[in-house]
Amino acid sequence: MIKQKTLKKAVSIEGVGLHTGENVKLTLKPAPANYGFKFVRVDLEGKPVIEASAQFVTKTQRGTVLEKNGVQVHTTEHVLAALTGMDIDNCMIEINAAEPPIKDGSAKYFVSMIESAGMVEQDAEREYFVVKKVISYVDPETGSEILIMPADHYEITAMVDFGTKVLGTQNAYLKDIKDFAKEIAPARTFSFLHELEMLLKNGLIKGGDLSNAIIFVDKEISDETKELLKDYFKKDDFEVKPNGILNNIDLQWPNEAARHKLLDVVGDLALIGTKLKGKVIANKPGHKVNTAFAKKLQKIIKNEKRNKVPEFDLNQPPLMDVEKIMTLLPHRPPFLLIDRILELSDSHVVGMKNVTMNESFFIGHFPGAPVMPGVLQVEAMAQTGGILVLSSVPDPENYLTYFMKMDKVKFKRKVKPGDTLIFKADLISPIRRGICHMQAYAYANGQLVAEAEMMAQIARKENEK
Repeated sequence: MIKQKTLKKAVSIEGVGLHTGENVKLTLKPAPANYGFKFVRVDLEGKPVIEASAQFVTKTQRGTVLEKNGVQVHTTEHVLAALTGMDIDNCMIEINAAEPPIKDGSAKYFVSMIESAGMVEQDAEREYFVVKKVISYVDPETGSEILIMPADHYEITAMVDFGTKVLGTQNAYLKDIKDFAKEIAPARTFSFLHELEMLLKNGLIKGGDLSNAIIFVDKEISDETKELLKDYFKKDDFEVKPNGILNNIDLQWPNEAARHKLLDVVGDLALIGTKLKGKVIANKPGHKVNTAFAKKLQKIIKNEKRNKVPEFDLNQPPLMDVEKIMTLLPHRPPFLLIDRILELSDSHVVGMKNVTMNESFFIGHFPGAPVMPGVLQVEAMAQTGGILVLSSVPDPENYLTYFMKMDKVKFKRKVKPGDTLIFKADLISPIRRGICHMQAYAYANGQLVAEAEMMAQIARKENEK
């Protein structure tokens, strides 16, 4: 079993955002198990949180932009690539502006931060999406394509064709994510001269200078362009080197541009939210196709997870029988709707109910064609989740659990007498101040029958007088 990892301590870095030009401080902080990667805008009221998830991608023109409830974080790919490449699972990314510092346009500064902070294993198992068949996505506008195929570990190949003589076609490979820090992280971002002109004229790289990007000269430099560059970068003159680079930066590898494109793939695919076991092949990758592929994989993983029925030997003694359950839950028959707890951890719980013809609700609910009411299926899932949240306190017998919210409730199939219901509830976020936010599923006959996103709160019982 591979355990999840987070940082040992908080570590910070300061600099300037490439596109916004704002001074910014970014802090990487340890986070609890199953937290994932989340950006926290500490400069805004309420310190709003934006999960590093493909569902929040809104723009991809010059970097990947995440937005939630009107709050944005720009150019997220470099720091996310570093966290993924350094094998981190959980990290709070505090930032006091809209964009991380660009530094030299690579991910090596973020890697150095993680190395200086150190890593620690957590008491939770890491989840992987194990690729069993080829999954692909093609951008209909550009023809860019990304696919993932079965492999026993995470590896990436990036093939790029820039359509220019100065760069032409390049390939980059990452055979093992362990090599990211050395082989990929130092690769710097780049731009072509014609792109740079457009960006400068439109004021779109307010934090750019000749130290944080490689500029490839793909056209003759006119006098007008020279004056524009001199004025913006405060330089007396420019030298175009024989390899077509505008400034005095030396390439670290002949294929540094392709390596940086691979770096971007790693960062953008971190938005899937799950570690991968598979080989990624990216042909002409870019943020648009990367994030579209991440959204597709995220949807596939969610569907697989919700349709995966927990398997248990029901002949074995349960973790909790009904008598033990009644010491934790205040419910009693006929409103106690779970019979057994089969599995329980800090982040999930699995329960069970045998649906018999003797259930009290069958007397009046479609007695000629008995079907378990959907609201009671939700209640049973909530009671199962109640065991999870009550297990987080040392004296659960002194607490009650109350519903706060239900969302995305769906009923897929009928539940009839004779069915054995299996309930599974997973934390969406860590339990804080007695509030439990969870995703719950109900299964019968090897199929998903109901699902819901629920929020509950535990409150201490009032002293009886």
